[in-house]
Amino acid sequence: MEITSQQFKAVSSSKLKDAKLQKALKQAKGGFVVSRAKVVKELDNFEEIRQAASDVRDHCLAHLDSYLEEWERRAQEAGTVVHWAESYEELNSIVVQIAQDNQVKKIIKSKSMVGEETGLNQYVEGHGIEVKETDLGEYIIQQAGEHPSHIIAPATHKSKDDVSELFAEKHKRPRLDDAEKLTHEAREILRPHFLDADMGITGANFMIAETGSTVIVTNEGNGRMTTTMPRVHVAISSIEKCLPTLDDFALMMRLLPRSATGQVISNYVSMTTGPKRAGDKDGPEKFHVIILDVGRTRVLGSELRDALRCIRCGACMNHCPVYQNVGGHAYGWVYPGPIGSVLTPAYNGIENAIDLPNAATMCNQCGVVCPVKIPLPDLMRKLREKQFEKKLKSNMEHWSLRLWAYLALRPKIYSIVTRVMARIGRILGGDSRRIRRMIIVGQDWTKNRDMPAPSGRTFRDIYLNKMNKR
Repeated sequence: MEITSQQFKAVSSSKLKDAKLQKALKQAKGGFVVSRAKVVKELDNFEEIRQAASDVRDHCLAHLDSYLEEWERRAQEAGTVVHWAESYEELNSIVVQIAQDNQVKKIIKSKSMVGEETGLNQYVEGHGIEVKETDLGEYIIQQAGEHPSHIIAPATHKSKDDVSELFAEKHKRPRLDDAEKLTHEAREILRPHFLDADMGITGANFMIAETGSTVIVTNEGNGRMTTTMPRVHVAISSIEKCLPTLDDFALMMRLLPRSATGQVISNYVSMTTGPKRAGDKDGPEKFHVIILDVGRTRVLGSELRDALRCIRCGACMNHCPVYQNVGGHAYGWVYPGPIGSVLTPAYNGIENAIDLPNAATMCNQCGVVCPVKIPLPDLMRKLREKQFEKKLKSNMEHWSLRLWAYLALRPKIYSIVTRVMARIGRILGGDSRRIRRMIIVGQDWTKNRDMPAPSGRTFRDIYLNKMNKR
């Protein structure tokens, strides 16, 4: 997928003016945030579970090489063919090679963020093989020719009217206005593809080292049909998805659905351990798993390592005031929201996503709701420091920070300067006590909103005055 993160400021400005998008985001926020809060309250020891999950993820990352080797050994014992990919191109070519070796003409696919990273659909279709997304949200996005805007609800930016118009155009059927009827229509269109597809492709929420299994967690039966109905099943994952044991997986499942969709448990949890065996009533004749690196190993050895704990629940973006207002497409790559503001520059180079670590209020809502306790504001702060070190900031910002550092290290000068600035700000605010336009610095702050003018006194002055009155 092409990275357009450098256009974050321009795109986010246009998204703020998009009335249809704003309405869709407002509706989505209510569902995700309220539902999560409700089910989390039902657990008296939720914080203990979060800490335990964080510890498991840290332990696995610290011994990732051993657990991946154990997973591979167990998977091969069960009959799984294991492939390792160092690049997006390598993963895509492996998929096409498997398809060609098995005379595959049609592929059905369940949602995969790794597949979005690699641009898998476009690559496979370029080799003359038909690909059909079967997750409802992904199907809508595929029909619209777009990319997902959310890692759990890919079409959250679209309204019911948008989907109605899209289906009427693509399906050549009368326009429907009822959400349930639209869902039934999609089911009718997709059902024949399940029956005649030669290959199914899924992602993997987790890989279990103890059993050599891959796991997908979904709310639709499409994922399970994708893993069992075609004669070939290919699962694509990335190295950090590994978990040591089934008990660890059970622990994650106490957190993932609650954090993602506000459910106690997802409708479908599908575990695949090798291809169909003698006597099995369903399942693929051949099972391949492709495991991707592409930047993960580099992040594993860096100070951003904590980001690899992520279990792709989407809670951070659901609660982020920035994401709630600009949506996922503004972030310009596969992973939006706070986790995207870390993973995109971490995987693709900070110079290709300069604005993302700064696209945060640092309110720490993302850190508070993260089920595996990723310190997202801290990681974004580290990326900001790297930007400064590599001189990727604008000259104005670079020298402004240097000036601030100079003053902050000299309290007497700092006190004088802040008093002067507070009084100038009070004058600029006038009777309205609002600064409508900054002149030399901070122009972006007042481009779309007024800035409250200071009272004319600094915090130090106010504090000392109160202390003297005691």
